[in-house]
Amino acid sequence: MKLAFVVDPLDSFKIYKDTTFAMMREAAARGHELHTLAPEDILWAGEVVLGESRRTVLTGEKPRWYRVEAPARVPLREFDAVVMRKDPPFDIEYVYSTYLLELAEAQGARVFNRARAIRDWNEKMGITRFTRFIAPTIVARSEAPVREFLEEHGDIILKPLDGMGGASVFRVHRGDHNLNVIVETVMHYGRRTIMAQRYIPEIRDGDKRVLLIGGKVVPYCLARIPKPGETRGNLAAGGTGVARELTARDREIAETLAPALAAEGLLLVGLDVIGDYLTEVNVTSPTCFQEIMEQTGFNVAGLFVDALEAACAAGGKGGPG
Repeated sequence: MKLAFVVDPLDSFKIYKDTTFAMMREAAARGHELHTLAPEDILWAGEVVLGESRRTVLTGEKPRWYRVEAPARVPLREFDAVVMRKDPPFDIEYVYSTYLLELAEAQGARVFNRARAIRDWNEKMGITRFTRFIAPTIVARSEAPVREFLEEHGDIILKPLDGMGGASVFRVHRGDHNLNVIVETVMHYGRRTIMAQRYIPEIRDGDKRVLLIGGKVVPYCLARIPKPGETRGNLAAGGTGVARELTARDREIAETLAPALAAEGLLLVGLDVIGDYLTEVNVTSPTCFQEIMEQTGFNVAGLFVDALEAACAAGGKGGPG
């Protein structure tokens, strides 16, 4: 197959842990042809969505692990699959990219994850569709409901709806002397909608990344354990990743969500689970493939490429459904 990966600059990849690199390596090992492009390389012209892509060859060498050919401007529909792997933040430019990819889908391109699904499934708000699995939560733009929520629960987490890697995530307690400045900071004085959740003490055992691929549940998660004195388990915030088998509760959550999310056109999803609670539904560029494979031997990238090949063979756009 001829595969196009929409990515951040290749020079920014940390290939020892990068999930997109793992996907590309697995696809190349199967003989698939790789092409890469950035979101700014996608354009609409002459009624066609085009990509200024570069054929990319993995060299297997360090530090220059890739080689690219001269760019060529081609319709995205000419690829067997377009894999959207641009990292957040999910800003307005990201939204514009999904509009272009959705137009490309209408012209016959197969985009994974489906463009509209990426846009519709905000990674924080997604949990509100599965309330049976979540801790007490509110979403608000004004301070009063947040203060009421804190008064009720005593210990809560505040986070913006568009963050990543634990950025701007705060834990506050009832009576916290810094409460005013924290609320003002995270809400931008009422200009930004945020999510507040009751603090889940099981974070000490890790913020678990549970992967769903093609409607199937990966049997291992990566528990991201916070460093001492830290509330956030995110690897970007210094957490340590430990692969574990799924608990019965992890599997219950994952197996309930997997078919519904696959039907939306989400080929790859990363659920975040703390203790027994679902906290996020990640759909933009879920990670942790390499950490799980290195610690368990389970070929997560192989399962992904299997699902990608099956979806393309079935003629679907962006996955089942």
